[in-house]
Amino acid sequence: MARTADPARRVELIDEIIGKLAETGIAQFSLRTLAAALGRSTRVLTHHFTDKNALLRAVLERLDELQHQALAATPGWTDPAVGVGAIVRDAWQRHLRDGEIARTRLVHEIEGLAAAGRLTDHVPLFVSGRARFVADALVLRGLSPEDALVKATLLNNAYAGVQTDHLITGDVGRTSAALELLCALADGWTRV
Repeated sequence: MARTADPARRVELIDEIIGKLAETGIAQFSLRTLAAALGRSTRVLTHHFTDKNALLRAVLERLDELQHQALAATPGWTDPAVGVGAIVRDAWQRHLRDGEIARTRLVHEIEGLAAAGRLTDHVPLFVSGRARFVADALVLRGLSPEDALVKATLLNNAYAGVQTDHLITGDVGRTSAALELLCALADGWTRV
């Protein structure tokens, strides 16, 4: 009889997988190459994930969960008196830290592959779920749910674009100035 997959072990494995994919990229991975890179057998992966799609779905869900946890732990996330710009700046610093930058690049790679039509199954929910999560913070600050969702979409995509520019060019001065404009815009949406 097959062993039941341990949920805690599955999360640990997904975190290991995210770490490895952050190093190697996601475009060309297979279960076999990923298992080898992790020093495990393919059977370990197929015990937890039925196929590559199931593994990718689990990776996206975990990345989303980790991002939501980090945002929710940001000082001021649940305090409507704290401007959205402060939260955006905190996220920027966190995403570009040494311990996080590889995962940030992985998220951008996933989004780029999805935009190119190479990943279609799970990424739309990954992106729209992030917009809904950020919209909740804007609703807390007085925006209507509809307006908050549209503005969260703009905020997330402008942020991602500026961050992609920063990662590609390394131009700290220009991208930091753009980030400050974005923060001021977002703060302007919630001023009373």
